[in-house]
Amino acid sequence: MKTTAKAQNDAKVSELIHLVREFCEARGWDPYHSLKNLAIGAVTEAAELVEPYRFRNDQEADAFARTAEGRENLEDELADVLFFLLRIAQRYDVDLGEALGRKIQKNAIKYPLPLK
Repeated sequence: MKTTAKAQNDAKVSELIHLVREFCEARGWDPYHSLKNLAIGAVTEAAELVEPYRFRNDQEADAFARTAEGRENLEDELADVLFFLLRIAQRYDVDLGEALGRKIQKNAIKYPLPLK
């Protein structure tokens, strides 16, 4: 049976969700992971993602992201944001692949291709 790219990506996302769930459950974090708290965590981590670029122009921000320090920061903060998004998906049974596909369809209607 031929595996589709979607199935491969779904498996990867489900593995990540499983990893996050195991990490959190081993630490007894479930009581603290309400939707409100997880959403706040995601927003807080997203703010940390952009913090190093504050007061830098686009070229400076791009140059910083290409340094070893900037790259490590970028990866760490992206991982933190992803952690919270995966935890929300796990706790509230959201199929992220399905949700993204649906949202892209909505955005295609909202933002149609320019006329040529």
